[in-house]
Amino acid sequence: MIRSELTEKILDVKREKDLSWKAIAEAIGGYNQIFITTALLGDMPLPAPQAAKAAELFGLTKSEEKMLTEIPMRGRETIMPPQDPTLYRFYEAMLIFGPAMKETLHEEFGDGIMSAIDYVVKMEREPDPAGDRVKITMSGKFLPYKYHEPKDGAQASGARQV
Repeated sequence: MIRSELTEKILDVKREKDLSWKAIAEAIGGYNQIFITTALLGDMPLPAPQAAKAAELFGLTKSEEKMLTEIPMRGRETIMPPQDPTLYRFYEAMLIFGPAMKETLHEEFGDGIMSAIDYVVKMEREPDPAGDRVKITMSGKFLPYKYHEPKDGAQASGARQV
């Protein structure tokens, strides 16, 4: 079995049992819904205790349970730009607002990036009389670029000097 086949098996059981991602995340526990969903869709590994709970919930074999704990090949099936309308809107938002976010990040933090490794993402519904809104919070560690072999007290990284 390859990881995408395990994902399809999990999605089949989710449909058969009429489970929501929220209910699945609560049953597996330990992490927020976005992380659990990401792992079950194949882009993050689950720690062993959560993999065991997922295996029980979805009726997985020991081999499939172990596969849930393995470090995946992330994003391998992603077509760019994304074809799915929802994924495309996230992509579009980054195309439009990403340059300003980048400028703001560099002005505030210095020369570096926001980690998607040391990272948390949350999604919430915000009631609004004009139509509910989607609130997405991304929180990643700032990683300054390392400047190569600084000498004579030269700045060692892109971190903003205050």
